[in-house]
Amino acid sequence: MENILQELLVGFYALNWKTFLMFAIGAVLIYLAVKKDYEPMLLLPIGFGAILVNIPLSTVLSFEGEPGVLKVLFDAGIRTELFPVLIFIAIGAMIDFTPLFKNPIMIFFGAAAQFGIFATMLIAILFGFDLKVAAAIGIIGAADGPTAIFVGTRFANDYIGPITVAAYSYMALVPIIQPPVVRALTTRNERLIRMEYTEEKVSKAVKIIFPITVTIISGIVAPISVPLVGLLMFGNLIKECGVLERLSKTAQNELANLVTILLGITIGSTMQADKFLRVETVLILAAGLLAFVFDTAGGVLFAKFVNLFLKNKVNPMIGAAGISAFPMSARVIQKIASKEDPTNFILMQSVSANVSGQLGSIVAGGLILALVPALIALAL
Repeated sequence: MENILQELLVGFYALNWKTFLMFAIGAVLIYLAVKKDYEPMLLLPIGFGAILVNIPLSTVLSFEGEPGVLKVLFDAGIRTELFPVLIFIAIGAMIDFTPLFKNPIMIFFGAAAQFGIFATMLIAILFGFDLKVAAAIGIIGAADGPTAIFVGTRFANDYIGPITVAAYSYMALVPIIQPPVVRALTTRNERLIRMEYTEEKVSKAVKIIFPITVTIISGIVAPISVPLVGLLMFGNLIKECGVLERLSKTAQNELANLVTILLGITIGSTMQADKFLRVETVLILAAGLLAFVFDTAGGVLFAKFVNLFLKNKVNPMIGAAGISAFPMSARVIQKIASKEDPTNFILMQSVSANVSGQLGSIVAGGLILALVPALIALAL
């Protein structure tokens, strides 16, 4: 009888403080998703996945020498990079590049806002991480979860959990992170600057040619970025071609929802206590926060620099929208502008910068994937 009781309670005997802490972390992520509405589609599955994988003697990762369900999903969807690139098809089908066509200069703000990636890489190296892991940590600054996962699986498999949690958590916290940085770097007069926006029709031919051209140019500049840029642009082409409406809606809805569920709970499975509860996790979360701050600051400061040469000034706040957190960052900038002047509307210009940030983050990720191995080879 005693042996039977011990068998039934073996899970309780295996509990320890790390288990309870991971349960708490999972619960916090679920709370942020449900109560605060912070990236609920991802933080809730990630939080629940973290709980599943930390249940003592859980079989979600392995059972009698065979891979468990979450291990199968990880090997099939994350290790092969399938889930991130499928998400890019869905994102591409959701994005409308029309505002960028009307304000092509905004492409430079999308590039400038990637400053945080490279600044954070240097900080991560100072924290003691090697170049590959530092690059994976820096990509948190892309404010683009799929790109962070894509680079993380290449360069920092052991840290994919904290990198992903940091990327999506800080994306959800953009409305909290960005406003103080923007206000600190701009004057009230700068925040009151108005920008003209004219409605001009963009031809269907331009909308179709754009994703094809971007894929070719980006592929030539950074061939390793083709899976990211190519499938993002493929999704956009499905949307803009006008003859695949059903596929476009499927990509935006069914595909996006299904892959998001699987991606979230699979990422949660990487948050095993022994791998997650270490000093490096705290350093990664700190570096990720700095990455978002640097991205915001880089975009704003670049806009202020450009204004030195422009007759018709741009509102420097739109530089902060150059990160890839689409469309949240654009909405945040418009909200700040509305607080200063309820009649000042810079949403479309912010959306233009935000869309360009989506492209910029992917290209930056591709460049990092190409340059880091080359730098390591030169050093050897």
